[in-house]
Amino acid sequence: MSFQSILFDTNESPVPEIATEMPVFFSDLNLDQVVEVITAKKKDYQLAPFFYTPLKNIKTIEYRHAVMQDLGDSVLFGNVQAFASGMVTVRGFLTRAGKAYYELQAQRWFLDAVQVYCETVLRLKEDLSQVQLGAQGLIGFRNYLNDYVNSERFKRLLRETKTLEDDLASVCYTLIIKGTTIKVRKLEPASDYSEEVIQTFEKFKQGAVKDYRVTLTDRPDMNHVEAKVLEMVAQLHPEIFTSLATFCSENLSFIDEVIGNFDREIQFYISYLEYMGTFKKIGLSFCYPEISTESKEILSRDSFDLALAHNLNRENAMVVCNDFELKGKERIIVVSGPNQGGKTTFARAFGQLHYLASLGCPVPGSAAKLFLYDQLFTHFEKEETISNQSGKLQDDLVRIHEILEQATPNSLIIMNEIFTSTTLKDAVVLSKLIFKEIIDLDMLCVCVTFIDELSRLGEKTISMVSTVTPEDSNQRTFKIIRRDADGISYAISIVEKYHLTYQHLKERIKS
Repeated sequence: MSFQSILFDTNESPVPEIATEMPVFFSDLNLDQVVEVITAKKKDYQLAPFFYTPLKNIKTIEYRHAVMQDLGDSVLFGNVQAFASGMVTVRGFLTRAGKAYYELQAQRWFLDAVQVYCETVLRLKEDLSQVQLGAQGLIGFRNYLNDYVNSERFKRLLRETKTLEDDLASVCYTLIIKGTTIKVRKLEPASDYSEEVIQTFEKFKQGAVKDYRVTLTDRPDMNHVEAKVLEMVAQLHPEIFTSLATFCSENLSFIDEVIGNFDREIQFYISYLEYMGTFKKIGLSFCYPEISTESKEILSRDSFDLALAHNLNRENAMVVCNDFELKGKERIIVVSGPNQGGKTTFARAFGQLHYLASLGCPVPGSAAKLFLYDQLFTHFEKEETISNQSGKLQDDLVRIHEILEQATPNSLIIMNEIFTSTTLKDAVVLSKLIFKEIIDLDMLCVCVTFIDELSRLGEKTISMVSTVTPEDSNQRTFKIIRRDADGISYAISIVEKYHLTYQHLKERIKS
């Protein structure tokens, strides 16, 4: 039984240290919003740390792809959901046991937890034996589960649980209530007068009569009277209740560690697949990307920003998809064009694609070929604050310097509107110096900028432009296309917005 994790291929590398804090770039890429939505219904599983821990091994990414693909089968997905539901019930009983005021009731809740656990494990073992699996991870877990169910440890747990359930079900007793006094005795044979009573009162029945029967409430917690009765019942059957107490103390950790981990880890896949489903319902695509640690030729078809798409979906608004591709020596995408045209959204989508790919998740789009980076950096414009005495320009320079100090040729950087606080001339000079560092490092980069000439710095840079409708340059299409930057769309939209075109000026100025 060597299986360890459904999330990590331990045959390739040990389970890495799971991150406890959100990566610094999450808010820039709106990944904080994405993960919040994905994990919102799974708070008890504490899934966020798994989404904070990107993979560095392609084999493990493929390991996760295979599990995701197997879980695409509705039968298997339902089997896993049933297992998860059973484990939720187990934890619910354990919670009740931990909160119970009376020890005997706590022991009964504990026994119920063990019983449901055994049933849940056996059902999953049976379910997995009847489905076709292709994922190494799921096959490994199925083998582990088969070995576990056939182990003496589990057989003993199952046997002892069944014996205690039968013994407790056999306990019968008589209550003798007189005034405020209650006596508890073992049940002794007695005559059944129920039929005689029914026949006696039958002759008094006249038509429909009021039902005087009272429904007794079945509250989860006992009151002090019930607890005292149970204590006396336990005294009448000391062997059974002693065995129950011993069973509880000896099986405090009855949940197998690997099965417990599987119960939590499989929710990473389930939560993401359910999240994907909300987008597929509105016609958006997801795909399993081709990942490389060698080639920096990347592409994406029909990609979109997940956070924005989620918000637009709630408003029943259309989601615009975009493509990108880098070939040969191309490394840097310079995005320019009119404001509010989707440039920042495109940059975020680019980062989201690469990050989700590094988690081993399907990514937005119909096709994708992506690079497995070692570090992801973002430099997005931040508002100036009173507490920061250095000024916005200096802050930009310090931040980008720290990034370039840490970056390697395998890093990925996304920059959005840098150096907007200085003059155009200074911004051009500083940007070119930064681009030289990025080009020398041969890093993949997306840069959203108002400086068109950055897209013409050499063979490693390409230009992509946010477009407007031909009929109305103020109307954005939110499509980002590959073409040379000329600034015309931006200039036209600005001057038309403020009625500064030649025609407007001519109409306003009297000859």
